Amino acid sequence: MSEEEAAPPEGGEAEEVAGGVEGILDELIDIVAAAKSVPLSASVMISRDEVLELLEAAREELPEELRRAKRLLKDREEVLASTRREASEILDDARVQTEHMVQRTEIVRQAEYRAVRIVEDAEAEGRRLRHEAEDYIDQRLAGLEIVLDRTLKTVRAGRERLAAVPADPEDEAFPVLGGEREGDDGESLFDQDLE
Repeated sequence: MSEEEAAPPEGGEAEEVAGGVEGILDELIDIVAAAKSVPLSASVMISRDEVLELLEAAREELPEELRRAKRLLKDREEVLASTRREASEILDDARVQTEHMVQRTEIVRQAEYRAVRIVEDAEAEGRRLRHEAEDYIDQRLAGLEIVLDRTLKTVRAGRERLAAVPADPEDEAFPVLGGEREGDDGESLFDQDLE
């Protein structure tokens, strides 16, 4: 119910409520206040018929005024109940939005934490793979170094043997290419290839 519906009635109805029982009671008070005193007594003289008539009118007005008052109270209670419902709905919406925002904040916080963990794990994995690759390369290079060292020793040994061979062609174990060497029959070593 809106505030306009809950507002007290304007104009005639409000005047009727104010003029009804209150007006009758005001008249009764005026009658008693204006009544003449009984000599040698605290009592006053008032018109019984006039007072009874006013009291009857007040009794007749009273149920209507009570109905109006009850209607106003009911309207007021409906407005209060409606206001309470609206306030409750607003609070419920606020709680839902707050929970949603908290959840969203928590989701963002967890996502950021997870992203940091993923980056840290990736960096650690990258370091591990780099160390493994470096170890593998170091092992391969060490093996290659051993092979090259053996090859170098073999080359040196071969060169030393060559250096130790006498320069006399007769003592050589191998014929010199391009030179002639006579066999038992006096022919050159390569003459047979020419035929």
